Amino acid sequence: MRRTDPVGHGPVRFGPSLPEDGLPVLPELSAVLAAAASRPGTEPVGGGPALLEAAGGYWGRRGLPARPERLVAAPGAPALLVALTAALGGDVLVPRPCAAWWAPYARLLGRPAFHVPTPAENGGVPDPYALLETVRRVRAEGGDPRLLVLSVADDPTATVAPPELLHETVEAAAGEGLHLVSDETWRDTLHEPHDTVLLSPAEMLPERVTVVTDLAGALLPPGWPAAVARFPAHRAGDDLRARVLDVLTALGARVAAPVAAAAGYALGEPEPVTARVAAAVRLHARVAAAAHAAVVAAGALARPPRAGRHLYVDLAPLRPALAAHGVGDAQELEDFLTARLGVPAPGGHRFGDDLAALRVRLSTGSLLGGSDEERAECLGSPTPLELTHVQRALNHLKSVFDDLCDDAQRWEPPR
Repeated sequence: MRRTDPVGHGPVRFGPSLPEDGLPVLPELSAVLAAAASRPGTEPVGGGPALLEAAGGYWGRRGLPARPERLVAAPGAPALLVALTAALGGDVLVPRPCAAWWAPYARLLGRPAFHVPTPAENGGVPDPYALLETVRRVRAEGGDPRLLVLSVADDPTATVAPPELLHETVEAAAGEGLHLVSDETWRDTLHEPHDTVLLSPAEMLPERVTVVTDLAGALLPPGWPAAVARFPAHRAGDDLRARVLDVLTALGARVAAPVAAAAGYALGEPEPVTARVAAAVRLHARVAAAAHAAVVAAGALARPPRAGRHLYVDLAPLRPALAAHGVGDAQELEDFLTARLGVPAPGGHRFGDDLAALRVRLSTGSLLGGSDEERAECLGSPTPLELTHVQRALNHLKSVFDDLCDDAQRWEPPR
């Protein structure tokens, strides 16, 4: 009998959509998009020459050289992951927690997605010993694990895996014959780039790693779907790329021509784009640090954010106070905090964490203001934390968590 996927917790109520960055669109990108919108023709499946050439240059500047024939573009990273999962076959391994969209796309193809615990210091990359044990267990149950998806600069935990751990995990995966997909969407969002070492698994094991970067949200606005994948430079990589192109062709998954033009421009990293990325990273880093200080001061647990635009918070120390409000699991915590904060606070169960664990992901984007004008002001300010609307949002976050801290102290049993 085919075993069931151990990840699911039964039907889950869909909460509000996850918050986006919210920052105004770069005028230069809008101009490129508008100019391309009037041109006839469509982008070929897998991406046109200009887009793939720009993607090769982008990765080459990061120590991962790639010719266009090693690359594929698609309308978003989910399309690439579906195609890779279908092309590779077998079962999928992902970290616990992981990006919310990874496991559902494996299950969409009827493939179990098995979560592997991550170490205490970071998310995104499984603990190597836990990975080996999970592979052994899955195979003992008749499974066929072939694909490990990981992320060094991680969403949802906002952590960056240290090179030593990454090396051990990559070696363990290689020893078990797994192919790795490295989601490097957030690699350019390090909060302290001079103090944080980020290595790609493709630098350690180039023959077994496909790198995926989702441009929407990182280099492009969230509503402009485009992503690129870099395949290993050998015969097996050629075969995998060909099978992925077959799947994308069957799906009709093409990048829209205007979006492809904007993506090619952004991947070329002209000064307006690099300046905007740097300003956005500085802004989110400052807001994330302030939000982290607020939740930790109230007694919650959270790893210091190192990359990206989120904060992953564990409210287990405040469980007695939350229980008094009728909160006993991650779904109830999501509902409670979303109502209290007035912005989406997706529970950890959406990222593959245990439903019983009281964990949520908070977005720094939701603290930047409610209008385009306020968010633009944040981006241009040398002191965004001193802006009135940012102070108001951070104070509200602090008050919600401080109230829970006070409740926890009242409900603390006598010693």
